[in-house]
Amino acid sequence: MKLKHRLLFFLIIVGMFALPAVNLHAAPHPNIILILADDIGYGDLSCHGNPILKTPNIDRLHREGARFTDFHVSPTCSPTRAALMTGRHEFKSGVTHTVFERERLSLKATTLAQTLRSAGYGTGIFGKWHLGDEDAYQPGRRGFDETFIHGGGVIGGFHPGSGGDVAGSSYFNPIVRHNGDFLPTSGYCTDVFFGQALKWMETMKGSRPFFAYIPSNAAHLPLDCPPEYEKLYAGKVAPDVAKFFGMIANIDDNVGRLLAKLTEWRIERDTLVIFINDNGGTVGVNVFNAGMRGSKGTPFLGGTRASSFWRWPGTFAPGDRRQLAAHMDVFQTLAELAGAKLSARVAADFDGRSLVPALRDSDAPWPDRYLFTHAGRWDRGGVTEAKYQGCAVRWRNFHAVIDGKGPGKSPRYTWELFDVDADPGEKTDIVLAHPEIVRQLDAAYDAWWQSIQPHLENENAALPPVSAFNAAYREQFGGAAVGTTKDKP
Repeated sequence: MKLKHRLLFFLIIVGMFALPAVNLHAAPHPNIILILADDIGYGDLSCHGNPILKTPNIDRLHREGARFTDFHVSPTCSPTRAALMTGRHEFKSGVTHTVFERERLSLKATTLAQTLRSAGYGTGIFGKWHLGDEDAYQPGRRGFDETFIHGGGVIGGFHPGSGGDVAGSSYFNPIVRHNGDFLPTSGYCTDVFFGQALKWMETMKGSRPFFAYIPSNAAHLPLDCPPEYEKLYAGKVAPDVAKFFGMIANIDDNVGRLLAKLTEWRIERDTLVIFINDNGGTVGVNVFNAGMRGSKGTPFLGGTRASSFWRWPGTFAPGDRRQLAAHMDVFQTLAELAGAKLSARVAADFDGRSLVPALRDSDAPWPDRYLFTHAGRWDRGGVTEAKYQGCAVRWRNFHAVIDGKGPGKSPRYTWELFDVDADPGEKTDIVLAHPEIVRQLDAAYDAWWQSIQPHLENENAALPPVSAFNAAYREQFGGAAVGTTKDKP
């Protein structure tokens, strides 16, 4: 062999070993596991600097995955779930609240599960659906082959209308609805949901790609966890925070359990694992909030900034992705990775964009965009007055916010403006220095607000006389009472 040919051969071999981000054996379309943690804030992870809570397995997703550092969700949970499932702002699917029928995902919407199933994926959900409890809105009719869920927004919780779970169910040994039938379970809720997801994934592996959606109900109120987890933090923080941190530690252990199974099954490099939280921080914000202002239910960064870790070993290089991204981008991203064909109508409805370019290249060009936030939850019939009650517009490094409350909680409907690159704590209002930016963002917000009005289909929905979940439970077993617990989702 001539010297130049030997040199070329040597360079090819070296090059193969120098490109760890390229998985030559990866499945063309990965298995997808999407974990959505409830009421956990950006600051409730040790990888984000929490000084008390330890989350080594979620930290591993952070360390080994592509991680979006400027990723945003909705201020509350049902809206985030709607945006994930549709690729568009939640208001475009009629979801403006978490109860009172305003959590119901429009039946006109095409879901992520339907799209992935059309691409040949098996689809399963394990945990909290919270996008409508009446039969037509249930996940088994929205694209999921396998369903294993609780009702409403809280296990055992009840609200007027259809939004509620089976009366008497609890975080230990919860009653779940499995493919339409109710059954008792044994164990702590998070362990139960992850356990069922793993059983289903084991039946799916090797036959066809799967989409496992694991939206945990933890660490949502009521605060309840196995005693051994609470003991990890007892005496280090207030008692309620100890329980909250214990619930998160349990989620973390289940993430570790899942990752170990992927390795055991030898599908780790064929599987994309995504971890996201569903809104801003709650019980833990007074311990650590990553320097942000606001929490769940507010339009500040502390109400919307979320963890977003995407681990696909050998395919997505680990490291930060600084592009401005959001929950509504997940649908289009996963559809592209799955090779799904989108109808012109579905493609035209997207508010999101595919994150694939950024996932494959951290320096990928990223055109400017607007992200619109509204806290929702206005009073019935109050949509007109609610326009500026807790809203925000993000563009580049600018964040225009109206929290709806001034001194003494009196109404305040004027924009504050923050440079979140220089001031992530949103402490210094720079509105007077940038009147042209405020006018631009106000005009964009006004146009957006007008555009979503025709989609608010649930605003005047009548409240059914009984909880849909309880009615279905009574039909199966007979005699069950309607729940009375009122834990606010």
